[in-house]
Amino acid sequence: MQLLSIIKTRKISPEQLFMLSVLAVNGGNYLYNLILGRLLGPEQFADAAVLITFLLVLSFVAMTFQLVTAKFSVVFESNVFSSFISKVYKNALLVGISLGVLIIGFSNQLQAIFNTSSSSMFVIFGIGVPLYFIMSVNRGVFQGKKAFKSLSITYQGEMLSRLLITLGLIFLFNIQSSVVIAIGILISFIFGLYPFKTKHISFKMTFINPAHSKQIRNFFILTAFYELTQIIINNSDILLVKHYFESYEAGLYASLALIGRIVYFIAWMFVMLLLPTVIQLKKEGKDTAPILFKYVGYIATIALIIVLTCAIFPKLMITLLFGECYLPMAPLLWKYAIATGMFAVSNIFAYYYLSLDKYVPVIISGVFGMLQMVLVIFYHESLEQVVHMQIIAMILLLIIQITFFKLNTKNSLI
Repeated sequence: MQLLSIIKTRKISPEQLFMLSVLAVNGGNYLYNLILGRLLGPEQFADAAVLITFLLVLSFVAMTFQLVTAKFSVVFESNVFSSFISKVYKNALLVGISLGVLIIGFSNQLQAIFNTSSSSMFVIFGIGVPLYFIMSVNRGVFQGKKAFKSLSITYQGEMLSRLLITLGLIFLFNIQSSVVIAIGILISFIFGLYPFKTKHISFKMTFINPAHSKQIRNFFILTAFYELTQIIINNSDILLVKHYFESYEAGLYASLALIGRIVYFIAWMFVMLLLPTVIQLKKEGKDTAPILFKYVGYIATIALIIVLTCAIFPKLMITLLFGECYLPMAPLLWKYAIATGMFAVSNIFAYYYLSLDKYVPVIISGVFGMLQMVLVIFYHESLEQVVHMQIIAMILLLIIQITFFKLNTKNSLI
């Protein structure tokens, strides 16, 4: 009761509220994955991990629309903003429908490539793709306008509905199937739409002057390229392991990836706050570097704590989170955490420059994302080797990003 009274009397800023909300959402998503891992076991969890990875890939693709919306929600006002947002919704829906049709059409081929037990899970997932793109544009408006309460609600609605519906179906009907997981994901997209601002949608012809169109197009292409690198770095390892290894090993690796990526998911809340803040400071002609240093410091500290915890208590962490059947991954846990920690810090640099419309760090991320994938394709004799290849790629990426920042800062002072 005393804690509640302190929370009521102490004013929490919208940014702090959003950060707490993101922590809750990430915690809920983690709980969702952990329960699935325990219920399904390594082999069946491997199928679930493919769907979860597809969801992460979708989130990165749709994030292009969200970040573009967020940026220009800050830049544009009144009628220009209305025309812009209406056009973004139309394009997002078109892309969402196209991707959904492709996933449904190639569901059998996807089943063969990733060695899954069903193609139906891809069909159900594909149906929900257009909804996710609409949801992402809606979130972009909230993010750009710093409506963090509404932004928090949409993330919480998606997470809670997915968790409760999926687990409810599994326990009520005793069905441990990837199709049930796909249904839970599809329904969660509907809940994630709330609160939805229908006033921003118009099917009338919209006009945006050529100068603004060029500005939007350039940022969209840059963001899309960077989100592609995010997809490659974040998800290619799980999909490649599912392709090259047996289901049991792929399920073990999926548990390793989930635990090791804790630092990345925590870092994401800082990225969500970083982009609109940097754009606003730039618009006001203020120095943006202190914000970068602040968030890099946060992420580096969190990454170090997680790596040390994984190194000192690997068996305890895996046993508590997934169960004893996943213990073979214990020796690799701290190594995987190193790779994701370095990627999380590198990511802050890349998003910082993305906010400033600078292309080089984005291209750097793309190059090293491809390098990571190529290394895993050529060197995958064991799961340990797969992890080592990622560490090599992420060390090089972080060194290059820091070097670019120093050179860019030095040149701007001359």
